[in-house]
Amino acid sequence: MARRRRFSDEPFGQTVERLMTETGHTYRSLADRTKLSAGYLNHLVHGNRPVPSDDVIRTLASALGVEPEHFREYRLRVITERLERMPDLIDRLYKRLGK
Repeated sequence: MARRRRFSDEPFGQTVERLMTETGHTYRSLADRTKLSAGYLNHLVHGNRPVPSDDVIRTLASALGVEPEHFREYRLRVITERLERMPDLIDRLYKRLGK
């Protein structure tokens, strides 16, 4: 098996699907481990549901053998929450982007 990258750069559903393949999980086996429904997991993978809450991401990450930070969307939420507490930094970054 190829070495797993620490952080995924793929969208959430694709990342879950790749990790399921790598770990040999089916929707049903992952549902059993996470107490989420197989149907809900299928919707997440195919993008028919929004990215779930951080709690659900943590549950999935644990079942799939990665840290929550593996998911790009989780990292983005962490950064956004921290930036919201730093308005001066937001302004500097915005100016740097040339907007």
